[in-house]
Amino acid sequence: QVQLVESGGGLVQPGGSLRLSCAASGRIASINAMGWYRQAPGKQRELVASIRSDGSINYEDSVKGRFTISRDPAKNTVYLQMNSLTPEDTAVYYCNADLLSGGVVGYRGSYWGQGTQVTVSS
Repeated sequence: QVQLVESGGGLVQPGGSLRLSCAASGRIASINAMGWYRQAPGKQRELVASIRSDGSINYEDSVKGRFTISRDPAKNTVYLQMNSLTPEDTAVYYCNADLLSGGVVGYRGSYWGQGTQVTVSS
């Protein structure tokens, strides 16, 4: 089965940096896109950044210029470099992959990681 595992979250002071990683494993035929979402308490989950197989990238407006999404296709891994963090960035960050699973009958769909907590506080 396909599994996404995030890492890199933690507690950081305002202005600090974190790098999140997400590795997809399992029976994967192809990945169309990977991205990062976040959800703060009482708020709807929102897209932070995504990167597609053609290299196109989208960022949520509030993170433009501060966050950078990148990928390593050989490792089925996506990264999110987060700089100049503010308390408003505090949330659980979830990795997402739009992919085709392997096997006799492949399954096309979105897969989610378990989430990693990012807390920005003094």
